[in-house]
Amino acid sequence: MGSGSTALAERLRAWDLRQAGWGGPIYRGRTAPGPGDLVLMSNDYLCLGAAADVVEAQVESLLQHGSGLLMSGAFTGDADPRRDLEKQLAAFLRAPATMLCQSGWAANTGLLQAIAGAGSSVYVDATAHMSLWAGIQAAEAVARPFPHNDLDYLERLIGRHGPGLIAVDALYSVTGDLCPLAELVAVAERTGCEVVADESHTLGVLGPQGSGLTVALGLADRVGYRTASLAKAFAGRAGLVACSRRTAEFLPFHSHGAIFSSTLLPHDLAGLAAVLKRILTADDRRERLALKSSALREGLTALGYNIAPSESQIIPLQPGTEQRISLLQHLMDGEGVFGAPFIPPAVGRNRCVHRLSVHSEVTDAELERVLDACALLRDKAGVRHWKSTRRLGAAV
Repeated sequence: MGSGSTALAERLRAWDLRQAGWGGPIYRGRTAPGPGDLVLMSNDYLCLGAAADVVEAQVESLLQHGSGLLMSGAFTGDADPRRDLEKQLAAFLRAPATMLCQSGWAANTGLLQAIAGAGSSVYVDATAHMSLWAGIQAAEAVARPFPHNDLDYLERLIGRHGPGLIAVDALYSVTGDLCPLAELVAVAERTGCEVVADESHTLGVLGPQGSGLTVALGLADRVGYRTASLAKAFAGRAGLVACSRRTAEFLPFHSHGAIFSSTLLPHDLAGLAAVLKRILTADDRRERLALKSSALREGLTALGYNIAPSESQIIPLQPGTEQRISLLQHLMDGEGVFGAPFIPPAVGRNRCVHRLSVHSEVTDAELERVLDACALLRDKAGVRHWKSTRRLGAAV
């Protein structure tokens, strides 16, 4: 048996032992939600994925175009429908240009691989999305992590190693808190750095017409690169990079993900264009989302749950160990409230999180159901023994 096979065999054995230690299934084998159960796992924050006009746009495109031209995006010309959507998204984001790609992962890894020089410094928040870390690795750049949202540490670090890129999430997908983006941009400008901000969980949710945190803070001209997965509030399958026009023209021919993956399909583009129209006029949904999220955060805090530092629709219940998250999930599922479990490598060791993702159409009665369930099971789940996961080691 070769060394590669031996390493895999060892990993498989370790995985079997790890799963056995949970005391019950966390992923495969977990009871599926049934009729009447409340599912708070989806990132479709505005509930637009099943909107009639969005579905109709996708169906019409499928009937008219099928799967379209299955080829690398590098070969698509100016007549490709992707170009028009890229222009619409650039206007939406107050950006000079955007480039669409296959996913948020492809956006982050491809951007950093293409713009970060080998051996250059990329200062990255310790809890930034794993795709940013993968992009640094692909570029053969040097990852220089700083503690979560600790800008004093960041500035000292830059002082030691010199200018580079700073990579952060605008809204962190596990802890649910915002990057202090205005202050971070000021650090970048003082130290000669450029900022890469992943807006995956803010687009559609924050800012004028849902244009994200960067626009909300008036920083569109000062953040050099914005990325996003469009599998959140945009309810689709794609990623984007917002940047200068020159960089947007450069990326399709230098980002490996853009070169070596097939282009977006016509019905994906049609669905995204339809969602964009809805997002532009969805202030009512954004307002409901903010109110519902605040109500659930306040209710959980009153019950003694540590959800810090969440300030958004992403609310982490933080049991810590895999055994505790397995127990918590089993109890929550039993009450018909389904959240999303995060275990290593999605988070650091003993930093497991059971994430509740609020959406705009959840009712007050459903929120009460969540709080009733959490009140009922808090002693069984040992909530008083949980420790803060404020400094998580990784993120997804």
